[in-house]
Amino acid sequence: MKQSNRIAELIESGEILVSHHARVRMFERNISTDDLITIISSGEIIEEYPNDEPCPSVLIMGFIDAVAYHTVIALCRDHIRVITVYIPEEDKWIEYRRRRNEP
Repeated sequence: MKQSNRIAELIESGEILVSHHARVRMFERNISTDDLITIISSGEIIEEYPNDEPCPSVLIMGFIDAVAYHTVIALCRDHIRVITVYIPEEDKWIEYRRRRNEP
């Protein structure tokens, strides 16, 4: 099954957990739970981390009111765990999709 389909199914069934760290970052950045779901649901997977433990994870880029956001989610067997969410820094990303080369 394609990862985006699996993400959609888990969101649809309400199987999404938000880590304490992600909740703190959401509060700091004034990101609502609805915004978070929108970022994940309509966003684009831009990096994959298949060896992450305890579950493989992905970096998703999405937009809220024309502002780019990144969120890292773990794709566990029976749920999504939101690890973090942030606004990508322009000096570190090309069009918010590709990392700039480190100096």
